[in-house]
Amino acid sequence: MSEPRSAPPRLASLDQFRGYTVLGMLLVNFVGSFAVIKADVPVLAHHHTYCSYADTIMPQFLFAVGFAFRLTFARRRDAVGPRAAYGHAARRNLALLLVAFAVYSVGSRWEKWDDLAQRDAVLLRWAKQDLFQTLGHIAVTSLWVLPVIAARPRVRFGFAVLSGALHVGLSYWFNYRWANTPPNGVDGGPLGFLTWAVPLLAGTLACDLYQAVASRGRLCGLLLLTGLAVGALAYGLSCLHLAPSDLDEWRFHVTASAAAPPLVYVDVKPPTNDLFTMSQRSGSLTYTLFGAGVSLVVLALFVLACDVGGLRWGVFDTFGSNALAVYIAHGLVFDAAKPFVPRDAPLWYVAAACGLALGLCYLFVRHLEKHRLFLKL
Repeated sequence: MSEPRSAPPRLASLDQFRGYTVLGMLLVNFVGSFAVIKADVPVLAHHHTYCSYADTIMPQFLFAVGFAFRLTFARRRDAVGPRAAYGHAARRNLALLLVAFAVYSVGSRWEKWDDLAQRDAVLLRWAKQDLFQTLGHIAVTSLWVLPVIAARPRVRFGFAVLSGALHVGLSYWFNYRWANTPPNGVDGGPLGFLTWAVPLLAGTLACDLYQAVASRGRLCGLLLLTGLAVGALAYGLSCLHLAPSDLDEWRFHVTASAAAPPLVYVDVKPPTNDLFTMSQRSGSLTYTLFGAGVSLVVLALFVLACDVGGLRWGVFDTFGSNALAVYIAHGLVFDAAKPFVPRDAPLWYVAAACGLALGLCYLFVRHLEKHRLFLKL
C-alpha cells in the first residue's frame, strides 16, 4: 500500500511577500483618494505619470502570481500530465475572469433599450475601466503566458521582451491615445496584459532561481542585484521620450533627457503624451519593468528575513494565505467605512479610519483562517 502524498512545503518568503503585497494594497486603496495624502504623502497615491509606492503594489501581485503559477504548474504537470495541467490552468483563469466580472460592477447603466449611444458608452467604460482591473488583468495575463509557462527560461525571457515590444508598438499606433482618452483606461486597459506579462514572467524566472540556488544567502544577493539592474534599466528607458503617432506624425522621433526618479515625488509635471513615461494608467513598459525590479528587491528582503533570519509576521501569513478572500472583502469593508471619512479630512483622521478598516479586514480573514476556510480557484 502506497503512502499518501504529503502536501509540498510552503515557501515562507513567498507567503510573506504575498501577505505584504496584500497589506500594501489595502493601505493604498484606502488612503489614496484623500486630499491630505496627495498633498502630504503623495507616494501613497496613484499619479499616472511616474511610479509611486502605490504603483509598485500591482506589479508585485503579478510577480507573485507568476512565481506560484510556475511552481504549481510544474507540480501538476508531473502529477497528471501536460494536457490536464494546461486544461486546469485555462479553466482556473477563465473562472477568475468570471469572478472579476462579478466583483467589478459597471459604473454606468444602459437605461433605455433604444438608446444605442448609451449602450455603447456603457460597453466602452466596461471594457476600458470596469473589467480590466487587478483580477481581470491577472486572469488574461496568465492565459497569455500559458503557452510558455513550462518553457525554458530563455523562451520566457524572450516572450516577455516580445510582449513589451508589441505593447510599445501598439501604443505608438493607437493604444496610448485610446487608453488616455475618456473614459480613461485602468492599468493599461484591454491590452495591458502585454506589459503585465513582464512582472508575471519575472516571477516565473525568480521561481526557477529559487529552486536552483540552494544557498538562501546567495539567492538573496542574486535577487537583489537582478532587481536593482532591472529597475535601473527601466529608469534608463524612461529617460527616452517618444510621442504617440498622432503627435509624432510617424517620424519615430526619439529624444533623451533625464526623467524624474521613481518613488521620490517631485512637484514637477512629468512629460505626458510620452510612451516611455512610467504610467500605471497606460500600463507602460517602463512602469511594469520597474515594478518587476522592485518585486525582485522586495522578495530578496523577505528571503533574507524569513529564509535566512527565520522571521515571520502573522499578519502577512493571514493576508497572504487567503489573498482572494481579502481582495473581495476589502471592497465591501471600504465601501462601508469611507462614507464616514470626508475627502478633506485631516491626516490623523484618515490614518485612524484606515487603521480601523484594515483591522476589520484582518478580523474577517483571520476568522476564515481559524476555521480553515480559504477561497481559491
